[in-house]
Amino acid sequence: MTKQAFKEAVFRAIFFMSATVAVVAILLICFFIFSNGLPFIANYGFARFLLGSDWSPTNIPASYGILPMIVGSLLITLGAIVIGLPTGILTSVFMVYYCPKPVYSFLKSAINLMAAIPSIVYGFFGLQLLVPWIRTFLGNGMSVLTASLLLGIMILPTIISLSESAIRTVPKTYYSGSLALGASHERSIFSVILPAARSGILSAVILGIGRAVGETMAVILVAGNQPIIPSGLFSGTRTLTTNIVLEMAYASGQHREALIATSAVLFFLILLINAYFAYLKGKSSYE
Repeated sequence: MTKQAFKEAVFRAIFFMSATVAVVAILLICFFIFSNGLPFIANYGFARFLLGSDWSPTNIPASYGILPMIVGSLLITLGAIVIGLPTGILTSVFMVYYCPKPVYSFLKSAINLMAAIPSIVYGFFGLQLLVPWIRTFLGNGMSVLTASLLLGIMILPTIISLSESAIRTVPKTYYSGSLALGASHERSIFSVILPAARSGILSAVILGIGRAVGETMAVILVAGNQPIIPSGLFSGTRTLTTNIVLEMAYASGQHREALIATSAVLFFLILLINAYFAYLKGKSSYE
């Protein structure tokens, strides 16, 4: 075996081991969550657990309905996407086609800094600024709206960075050809470039949704944390992640099993969302 062939074999083995570690890690996570969560769901009742609206683990008998947390998680995530997705895509378009070079350097650095800020810092920002502002001018400060607005800000770096990269990968001939056919600058961008970059933009949406669904510390500080089904944007709510964090420290027995089952539901919910957007991404790549 030559020296070059030996080096290739070594690096091939290293890459294989790295991939194996990643696969084994996700398999262990799935095994732990579902092996501990599914038995509780089966014993307690699938419909009773998922569709129950009463979460009272300290009552006798205890109630473990997680429907309020499911609704709260979906509403806050949807609100974050409604706020963050258009803002992120338009910002990425500005950075690629409109931003002057001196401003671009500053803006890119600021976006990278936003991605590095810990979530607890975002939470304090929301608690000290967004909550009083919304309470003064609109209604209840600790609410679905506040959490959605804060998460919409938090997912901006992910959406902006990935969308910008996707837009830059579109061949410049698409833009030039559109202009040559008589389309305006703006129409070329929104009718030709963005559809061509749809696959990458969908990847940004998937990661943004994952960040929003899984966020905990920032949501704890601004959402109100009431385990009730929110009646509107200004109602307090509790998400699946915050429910686990708030109660896992003192939970035991059936209560602990219910929280692990909640994590299993959260994991399955994220899988469904990712599978749906992966389907859309695959479908768009063939069009």
